[in-house]
Amino acid sequence: MDPHIGREFDSPIYHEAVGQFDRVAKLMGLDDNIADRLRVPQKSTTVSFPFRHDNYAEVETLMGYRVQHLTTMGPTKGGIRFAPDVDLGEVAGLAMLMTWKCAIVGVPFGGAKGGVRVNPMELSRAELQRVTRRFTMEIINVIGPETDIPAPDLGTNEQVMAWLMDTYSQHVGHAVPSVVTGKPPSLGGSIARREATGRGLMFLLPAATAARALDPKEVTIAIHGFGNVGKYAAVAGHQQGAKIVAVSDISGAIYDSDGLDVDAASKWVDENRYLEGYPDADFIDGDDLFTLPVDVLVPAAIQNVITAKNANEIQAKVIIEGANNPTTLEADDILRDRDVFIVPDILANAGGVTVSYFEWVQDIQKYIWTENEIVARLREIMTRAFEDVHSIATRENVDMRSAALMKGIQKIADAKLVRGIFP
Repeated sequence: MDPHIGREFDSPIYHEAVGQFDRVAKLMGLDDNIADRLRVPQKSTTVSFPFRHDNYAEVETLMGYRVQHLTTMGPTKGGIRFAPDVDLGEVAGLAMLMTWKCAIVGVPFGGAKGGVRVNPMELSRAELQRVTRRFTMEIINVIGPETDIPAPDLGTNEQVMAWLMDTYSQHVGHAVPSVVTGKPPSLGGSIARREATGRGLMFLLPAATAARALDPKEVTIAIHGFGNVGKYAAVAGHQQGAKIVAVSDISGAIYDSDGLDVDAASKWVDENRYLEGYPDADFIDGDDLFTLPVDVLVPAAIQNVITAKNANEIQAKVIIEGANNPTTLEADDILRDRDVFIVPDILANAGGVTVSYFEWVQDIQKYIWTENEIVARLREIMTRAFEDVHSIATRENVDMRSAALMKGIQKIADAKLVRGIFP
C-alpha cells in the first residue's frame, strides 16, 4: 500500500482490507485512478465526548467514530460496535468490507461502520444508554435514512438501536424508524433480522460442502463464537441435519464428537451468560476449536483468529466465514495452498445486511413483510450471490475470496465511471 494513502487509518484490519483489495485490483487490471479512490474512505468522523458513570463522581472522555467508505451507490450502511480497543483504522477497514459485501449481494448501499471505544461489559444499563444517546448526538448530522443507516455490531444490540432511533427521532421531532436497522420488531424492526447473518450463512452450506464432495446432512461443524451469528448458525445448521460438534465463547469452548444439543447449550448461555460450566460436553480451550477433526469450520466471532500460526493445523475442508475479516492474508495463502474451500466473509455473512435492507425498505414503505417472505428472499439472494461468485472463481481460476471481491469491485468501478467526477 502507498504509504501516503490512508495513513490516518493505520491499523491491522485496515491493512488487511487494503491488502486484499490491492491483490484483486491487480488481478483485475483495475484502473489506477479508481483503485486510489477505493483504498480510502470518502468520509470519516472522529468525535470525543464526556461520559458520566453511575456514581456521578467520574466523568470519562470517550472516542467515537463513523466512517463512510463509499457514497456512490446510495446511502451508506453498517454497524456500530462498542469495544475497548476500537479505533479509526479498524472502523475504516470494516467499512471497506461492507462496501464489497453490499455490492456482492446487490443491495443499493455503500459501506459504513462506526464505533465507540468503551467496554460494554463493564457498563450498567443506564451507562450504556447514556453512551448510546450521547454518541448519537455527536454523529446526528452524519446519519439519516437517506444518508447513513447504522445497525448493531460487536457490543451493541436491538436495545442500543432503539435508543439511537429514539434520540434521532427526538432531535428531528418525529419518529424515524428507518434511521437504523436491527431494532426491536415493536419499533419496525424485521422479525428475522437477529437470525439473519447466521441463517444466511447456513443457506450456503449445501453448495459449499458440495464443492468438496461432502454431504451437508452428514458433515460435522465447529463454530467459533456463540453470539448472534454463531448461535443462529448453529441452530440453522442443526435444522438442516448437520452435526454441530463444538461452539465457543469468551470463556472457552464445548465439544462433543457425537454432536451438541444446540438448544440446551443456548438455554445454558441464556441462564448463565457463558458456556463455561455446561455439563453435557467436554470443555476445551477456545483456540483448540480451530484444530478439531471436523468437516466445516465457521469462525463467527472476531477478526484475525485464523493466522499463520494455526492455518496448517486446521483439519476442516471447508471454512465459512461468519465473522468480519477472521482470516489473515498469510493464513489465506496457506489455506489456499492446502485446497481448503473458503466462503469469504464478504459473501458468507452478507445475510445481515440483506435483511437490514429489507427492514429499511419496509420502514420507508410503511409495509411489513412476513417472516416466510423474508426468509425466502434471503435464501434466494444468498444462493444467487454464491452461484455468481463461484462462477467467477471457476471462469477466472481464482479462489472464492478473489472472485467475490472481483464481483463487488467491478460493480462499484462501473458505477463510479458512469457517474463521472464533479466538477
